Amino acid sequence: MRVLVIVTLTCVPTVSAAAQQHQVITPPGALAGLPFSAATRVGNVLYLSGQIGVLPGTRQLADTGVAGQTRQVFENMKAVLTYAGSSLERVFKCTVFLSHIADYAKMNEVYATYFPKDPPARSTVAGSGLALGARVEIECSATVG
Repeated sequence: MRVLVIVTLTCVPTVSAAAQQHQVITPPGALAGLPFSAATRVGNVLYLSGQIGVLPGTRQLADTGVAGQTRQVFENMKAVLTYAGSSLERVFKCTVFLSHIADYAKMNEVYATYFPKDPPARSTVAGSGLALGARVEIECSATVG
C-alpha cells in the first residue's frame, strides 16, 4: 500500500522590529500644517516627499524657469538628506514630475550636475500641473545609517 503525504510549506518573510517602525523626519524650517512629512525613515531607507523649487521655509518659488527650480529642488533635497543623515551620493531612486514635457532637456541638464557619477534609477513623467504652479517636482529614496 502506498501512502501519499503532502506537506505544504508557507514562507513568511521576517522583518526586523526596526524596519517595521517608521520615523518621521521634520527638518528645521519645514512648513507646519502640511498633510505630509518632508521624509520618513524605515529601517535604513529614507523616503523623501516630492520637493518643488521653493525658498526654504516659504511657499515662494525661487525661480520661474525649470532650470532654476530644478537647482532649488536639489538644494532643498540636499538639506533634508543631510538632516536625516544621508546625502545625494546615497540616493538610489528618483521620480521627476514635470508640468510640461518640453522642459525635459533643461531639467535633465541641471539634474545631471547633481549626479555626475553613477546616477540613481529614475522615472520622469509630465502632467497638467504641479503644486504652487511649479515646473518640476522630484522625489527620491536614499540609504541612511
